[in-house]
Amino acid sequence: MNRLVIASAGSGKTNLIVKSAVDDAKAGKRVLITTFTEACEHEIRSKIIQLNGCVPASVDIITWFSFLIRHGVKPFQGCLFNFDTKGMLLVSGRSGLKFQGEMFPVYWGEDDFEKFYFTEDKRIYSDKLAQLVVRLQENSKGLVFERISRCYGKIYIDEVQDLAGYDLEVLDLLFKIDSDVLLVGDPRQATYATNNSRKNKKYVKSAIVNFFLDERLGIDIDDTSLQVNHRCAPAICDYSNKLFPSMNPATSGNRDVTGHDGVFLVVKEKLGQYLESFQPVQLRDSIKTETDSNYKSMNFGKSKGLTLGRVLIYPSAPMVKWMCNNDTELTQAARSKFYVALTRAKNSVGIVVSKTEVKKITGLDVYE
Repeated sequence: MNRLVIASAGSGKTNLIVKSAVDDAKAGKRVLITTFTEACEHEIRSKIIQLNGCVPASVDIITWFSFLIRHGVKPFQGCLFNFDTKGMLLVSGRSGLKFQGEMFPVYWGEDDFEKFYFTEDKRIYSDKLAQLVVRLQENSKGLVFERISRCYGKIYIDEVQDLAGYDLEVLDLLFKIDSDVLLVGDPRQATYATNNSRKNKKYVKSAIVNFFLDERLGIDIDDTSLQVNHRCAPAICDYSNKLFPSMNPATSGNRDVTGHDGVFLVVKEKLGQYLESFQPVQLRDSIKTETDSNYKSMNFGKSKGLTLGRVLIYPSAPMVKWMCNNDTELTQAARSKFYVALTRAKNSVGIVVSKTEVKKITGLDVYE
C-alpha cells in the first residue's frame, strides 16, 4: 500500500518516519529514507540514533539527489552513455545554455544528449537528473526500478512537497514496483523545489497534492492523522491556518503559558525594546532586509524545520497587504514562506510593521 501523509507544521512527521523505519528494520525489511535537504537527512539520522542507539544496517538515509544518482543513474548508465558521471551540478534555473541570443537565451535540446544533461566535466545538471533516470528506465527496459524494488521493501520520502518536474515521473515509477512507499510532507511549507522544469508545472509546490489525487496512482491520502501542531501556541496556529483556508486546519497541542504568547504587531519604533525584552530570532524574506545585528537572524527558507522559542518576522510588502486584507492576492511561494516563518515559534511571533500599517491590521495584538 502506497500512502501520502499530509502533516501540519510541528505535528511530528519526522517522528512518524523514524519510528516506522526502525520497526520495519526490526521486522527484517530493507528500508530507504530519502529527503530533499542535507539538514533534514541529518535530523532523521540523529533521531533514529536517539531512538535506537544507532542507525540499523538495513536502513539507508540519503538525500533525494543522492538517491537518483546512486540508484537511478549509476547502475545502468551504460544503457545510454559510455563514460562515468562525476556527480551533480546544482543549478537554480534552467541548465544547458547553448548561447545568449539577442532576444532570449538558447538552450541545448535533448538530441544533443551530453550537452543537454551534462557539464563539460561530466557532472549531471540537477534539473535534468530525474529526467535522465526516466530515460534510463526506458532504455534498460525497466531494470532501474526493478533493481530498486529488490534493494528495498519499504521506501520513505520526506518533504515530498519539494519535489517537482520529472521527480513526479520518478514517483509514478516507484508506485508501480513491489516496494511499499510512504510519502510525508506539508504542501504549506513548499519553499524549495528540486528543479524549475516545465514538466508537471501545474503540480508545483503547494499544488503537488493534486498530483496524488489521480486514481490511476492508487495513493491512499491521509490528511487528518498529523494535524495537531505540538510546537506552536494556539494563537500562532490559528493565524497560520488563515494562509491556507482550503486545507484542513491544524490545531495546537501546545499548552505552555509564558506571559507573552501568540502573535503581536511590533511597530518599528519599538523594535529595540522588543528585541531586548524577548530575544527573538529575526526571520526575513531576503538577506537584503535590514535586521538588528546584535540578535540572531536568518532567512525564512533557512529556518524551515527548526523549532524556536520566539521569532520576529520582517514581512515582505505583499505579506503586509495580505495581513491588512486576507482576501488580497498572495502568491503560493509567499504564503509558504510566511507560513514557515510563523510556525517556527513555540511561544510568540512578533511581526514588524509601520505605524500606518498597524492601523489597517485587525485581529492581532499590538505590542505596547
